[in-house]
Amino acid sequence: MKRLVTFLYAVLAGLAISIGGIAYLSIENKVVGAIFFTVGLFTVVTHGLNLYTGKVCYVFENDKAYALNLPIIWLGNLAGAVGSGLLVRLTRIAGISVRAAELAEIKLADGPLSIFILAVFCNILIFVAVDGFYRNEKHVGKYIGLFLGVSVFIICGFEHCVANMFYFTAGGAWSLKTLLYVIIMTLGNSVGGVIIPLMRQLKAKSEAGSERAAAGIK
Repeated sequence: MKRLVTFLYAVLAGLAISIGGIAYLSIENKVVGAIFFTVGLFTVVTHGLNLYTGKVCYVFENDKAYALNLPIIWLGNLAGAVGSGLLVRLTRIAGISVRAAELAEIKLADGPLSIFILAVFCNILIFVAVDGFYRNEKHVGKYIGLFLGVSVFIICGFEHCVANMFYFTAGGAWSLKTLLYVIIMTLGNSVGGVIIPLMRQLKAKSEAGSERAAAGIK
């Protein structure tokens, strides 16, 4: 039952990110669209949904069970994003599929290394946005950080694996190459998400070692 709930909360996260993607595709102005895309992550963090790109950031700060849940979350995100993309194509706003197809074409024309690097950059910002939201005690500050972090990665063209699951579906662009690129994006997001947490752990260990050394000297 617990894993089922984990999966369903991940499906909802995929849906939330997809709604953000719909907003982005519906607005001609890229900057404004990027701002409104943030509604997806805002929904995820305020309702405690399971988004792979957010959860993977804390994999080294939790136990083995946490890590084993990540594939379930990824599959749930995939189900939510793909399902949303298919449903959108059945509605009167299906016209956004044209923009989604154009976006997908740009991404699939890129090289694997570029995709990986852009995915790393993306999740560095996702971690900054999510961790800042949870750590910042000031309500205004946490929301500004959330909106800035997400908006910047959209404006820069960084790669978010779950958002792209939706774009590829809405644009009818799935293929074996698409699946490979989503996996590369996932790996890049995973690496980007753990960079700051690992550095934070390294810093904490270094400071603890310095304190023990100082105590020994005394």
